[in-house]
Amino acid sequence: MNSKNGSFWESARTTLLTGISILRAMAAACALVLAIYLICSIAEGAESPLRLATCALACVFLLIFVYLCVNSDTLRSQYAERTLAIASEMLEDIRDGLTPQSAEAICRRLLSETRAMTIAVTDRDRVLACVGTLANQFPPGSPIHTPATRYALDHGLVQSFTNTIPVFDGVHATTQIPAGIIAPLKVRGKAVGTLKFYFSSPHAVNRTQYALVSGFAELISTQLATHELERQDELTARAELRALQAQINPHFLFNTLNTIASLTRTEPARARELLRDFAAFYRSTLDNSGSLIPISRELAQTNRYLTFERARFGDDRIIATTEIEDGVEDAPVPAFIIQPLVENAVRHAMKDEGALHIAVRVRSEGSEGICIEVSDDGAGMDRDTAARLFNASLPMPDSQSPQGGGAGVATRNISERIKRFYGPRSSAEVSSTPGEGTTITLHLDLQESMFA
Repeated sequence: MNSKNGSFWESARTTLLTGISILRAMAAACALVLAIYLICSIAEGAESPLRLATCALACVFLLIFVYLCVNSDTLRSQYAERTLAIASEMLEDIRDGLTPQSAEAICRRLLSETRAMTIAVTDRDRVLACVGTLANQFPPGSPIHTPATRYALDHGLVQSFTNTIPVFDGVHATTQIPAGIIAPLKVRGKAVGTLKFYFSSPHAVNRTQYALVSGFAELISTQLATHELERQDELTARAELRALQAQINPHFLFNTLNTIASLTRTEPARARELLRDFAAFYRSTLDNSGSLIPISRELAQTNRYLTFERARFGDDRIIATTEIEDGVEDAPVPAFIIQPLVENAVRHAMKDEGALHIAVRVRSEGSEGICIEVSDDGAGMDRDTAARLFNASLPMPDSQSPQGGGAGVATRNISERIKRFYGPRSSAEVSSTPGEGTTITLHLDLQESMFA
């Protein structure tokens, strides 16, 4: 057994055998005492030596029964506590999926807790990790060797063997495997790998070891399925972000380029500055394709956007302010969560005359989350239109309304992404009055974040 700390299961087994030996010694001692007592009773002419002997024997068996019950419960409790601890540690090992690194961590953790001489983890084609006596025979990256492993993968069933299996390098047998248990690792009903226990003796393959291998394989499979779901959620969120980028970019691209082109003759210095800023803006747009970014970075990108819109409409037509509470600058948010709201205000809320005032406020909501508020004093919208912006079950707003179809696409995209990242307790709300303005508020629950 390769373990610095020794095998818990072997220690438990030794404890049990020691207990049995003690019980045998106790039973022998009690039998001797009982025999001596009977002889003495008969010699002294006791009226009912049989009754006395029966009582003494009952006491002996009662003591043995109590001893067995107490030690059996203690041993079962130790088994349960140790198994739960191993399970918890293994879940941490494979939280990022089945990789060579996580596979090796699993093998090393389990080898010291079982009677196996070697433990290996494979994917569908190759060995990911192998630890123990046969580790040199099955290095990471080597192809799957045994027919039992292939059968477990193809049929999704636990396999065991107690007849020695030779392993060939193509021509010659390089090693012998006396016995083993191989369990499939499944995700959505399909085997994606195996957990393999090899033993030095066929006698080691018993019901207990079979249950251990099967149980650990099911535990690993459950964690792999959870990781797969999280990965699919992240991929979906990235796809939604790409969709939002595709919706924003064409509209903004042509307007900004036309603005820069119009300034090349009248204000060439400003045109060059805007062109540099525009390049930085789009570089940041591509860099922000990740899951989450600091809110300060999202606000900086929003301010760059407003720079181009002021150049287009005039500095006196858009007056924007940003307020961010100290301590929340690094709070993680999905990219493109504030800029689309500001862009909607510019596109849909600006009146024919006068300045449009836009205010972006970010504040803490205690240790639980943050609140983002984007407000304007523009055209506003009626109650029904406002209700549709974040409600996917209602029809899209009429494109003729003050903040119509384009606003609905952006706001629903934002709403779906914050719920995906921050859980059901996060929300997006809109409050608007026609002719007076609109306020959109996002509540992000940081405690429920999938990246907390």
